[in-house]
Amino acid sequence: MNAEQVLQEMTLEEKAAFCSGRDFWHTKAVERLSVPSVMMCDGPHGLRKQEGEGDHLGINKSIETVCYPTASALAASFDRDVMKRLGEALGQECQAENVAMLLGPGLNIKRSPLCGRNFEYFSEDPYLAGEMGAAYVQALQSKGIAACAKHFACNDQETRRMSGSSNLDERTLHEIYLPAFEAVVKKGKTRSLMCAYNAINGEFCAENKMLLTDILRDKWGFDGFVVTDWGAVKGRAKGVASGLDLEMPGGPNATGEEILEAVQNGELAEADLDKAVLNVLRFVEASLDRRDEHAVIDRGACRALARELAGECAVLLKNENTLPLRKDRKVVFIGEFADRPRYQGAGSSHINVPHPVSALEAAGGAVTYARGYDVHSSTTDEAMLDEAVKAAAGADVAVIFAGLPDSFESEGGDREHMRLPQNQNELIAAVAAANPNTVVVLHGGSPMELPWLREVPAVLLMYLGGEQVGAAAVDILFGNVNPSGRLAETWPVRLEDNPSYLNFPGEDGVVTYAEGIFVGYRYYDKKKLAVNFPFGHGLSYTTFSFGNMTVDRESLTDQDTLTVTVDVTNTGAVAGKAVVQLYVSDKESTVRRPVRELRDFAKVDLLPGETKTVSFTLDKRAFAYYEPKVHDFFVESGEFAIEVGESCRDILVSKSVKVEGTTVISFTINENTTIGQLMKHPKGASFLRQMMGGRTRDQGPSDSEQAAAMGEGSEKMMQQMMFEMPLGSLVSYGRMTRQQLKGMIAMLNS
Repeated sequence: MNAEQVLQEMTLEEKAAFCSGRDFWHTKAVERLSVPSVMMCDGPHGLRKQEGEGDHLGINKSIETVCYPTASALAASFDRDVMKRLGEALGQECQAENVAMLLGPGLNIKRSPLCGRNFEYFSEDPYLAGEMGAAYVQALQSKGIAACAKHFACNDQETRRMSGSSNLDERTLHEIYLPAFEAVVKKGKTRSLMCAYNAINGEFCAENKMLLTDILRDKWGFDGFVVTDWGAVKGRAKGVASGLDLEMPGGPNATGEEILEAVQNGELAEADLDKAVLNVLRFVEASLDRRDEHAVIDRGACRALARELAGECAVLLKNENTLPLRKDRKVVFIGEFADRPRYQGAGSSHINVPHPVSALEAAGGAVTYARGYDVHSSTTDEAMLDEAVKAAAGADVAVIFAGLPDSFESEGGDREHMRLPQNQNELIAAVAAANPNTVVVLHGGSPMELPWLREVPAVLLMYLGGEQVGAAAVDILFGNVNPSGRLAETWPVRLEDNPSYLNFPGEDGVVTYAEGIFVGYRYYDKKKLAVNFPFGHGLSYTTFSFGNMTVDRESLTDQDTLTVTVDVTNTGAVAGKAVVQLYVSDKESTVRRPVRELRDFAKVDLLPGETKTVSFTLDKRAFAYYEPKVHDFFVESGEFAIEVGESCRDILVSKSVKVEGTTVISFTINENTTIGQLMKHPKGASFLRQMMGGRTRDQGPSDSEQAAAMGEGSEKMMQQMMFEMPLGSLVSYGRMTRQQLKGMIAMLNS
């Protein structure tokens, strides 16, 4: 088919109807023009395809397939290649199942650990989320399957997600909540975006022209199509005019009457409708052109990949000479999750898995087992507890499998707290008291409070690692796999420490992002708060050293790129993967900025004693913040530190560079403009020095003489007062005449 030709031949009624789906999962067909219906399915860590044609409500049973690690786990891999391999595998499976588009990845920022859907999202950091998402999208689409990045934008909680408003300032929106979507558009070339249910500053995303047209298409150059989240449509005609293309789900009642009437009465331009129809037609056309009717899927290979990826994502949070376990030691597995692992979240991404592999099954006869707790209860069962303590006391090592039950985190509702069930906390404390060699393996999609952390020597985080999570846990526990995951989110000591604590989930459907840009580690580091585990943290069974850091220039403009290299050496006795994290810190900013921000990363596989050189290239965005005065990213001239380390709080090597910003922020100068503001003006600093340079002794004592007369430390006070002094005060203090001041202001404003 030819999308442009089909559009020309469609009637107005056909075009209006085409902007909604046929049913829950399919686009509409236009049979007289040979336009077929194509299918989309939920993802993104597996294929949730309903059996048969798909019912209107989306409740039919989905096919049995493979469940991979969820996004919360995948982000912890800090590995673009992990996302590439996953995207290729899912793309192949979609081709084999005749699915044209897979919904995902989820790119929403983890503003609060309480968001019930955090397991589907990557990170609290927009750069990491964008890089992981873009790598996945590129790989999926390389197989001819469209990606649908979601949920655009600021859909960061489940409470009132379908009707609430996320209220935030321009800088926060562009600096924190949009960059991941920008990355999958510009770098990933995603063919579709899903607009969120919620409003942003009172304007619903499904009819938000600023979001769907001004930013997405005009600023970022997006050329795909926009689909609603299922049921997110508000005013259909306004949505189309604002940049919305396809309403989902559809059905027999989705005839496009509202759109048709709006065009007929002049409320909606037919040209805007044509844009929407053409965007969807191009998606259908590309899907047909890239259809691989001979594609097959090897689910055995997929299960092997799921196991490998789960191992890449696991994070060793703590290890005091306890792991890996020696095979000659007597080991007991404790906890229901050892036998029935929690490996995915509930909701629209839930994958139908015929047989998830538990750690108990994977370990075989190498361990004994005690149930320890009932996952469906928070109350301690004394008989289970006593059995577990007795088993632990008789073993060399006790491994407790704990974490968040399904009921604690799910799409559709937010968590009420960060705690584990009380029976699990009591079990861990009791077992640790009975056996000092107690290891805790955690399952869950978000941070948890760990009141027993000091009492156990080792903690392994498996997140929601997919159907092979039990096998992957055993691989790591016994040293067959060296853990290499790093935290993509901060684990605070307690919920009250989180920056969104006072403003989550909001009131009466309105949530104010009062913390602004200080989300996650940006906040904890700025406040110098103690955390259980910082962003980027993760241990290994080997050790690494970083050295010989270089930058290819010590001064540059924001139009230049900076190449950074660093040598990484495996200084331990076993092979392992280092995660090299590069942060940038603005040392001279006059606006509020985080202590440091992640700007690149790389995962490096090293044999014992091996050294590899890692290279990074930084551009303008690495040094920029979003400046509302120019409605764009802006680099303020000054000194920046390029920092490389193993977490945001473990910086190992650094270099300083001078960066000159080439964009000028213009502003009107008046008598209330401060001297500090004038110093930022491109002509202001030099002109002020020229005007002040002619002072004579007859005009009174110098600043330093005045400061000396006012006592020790007064010179700094005088400098600060001068910096904040309005220009009009220069006349009052005799620094210049009124005529000179007016002349200076007129010259600078000209």
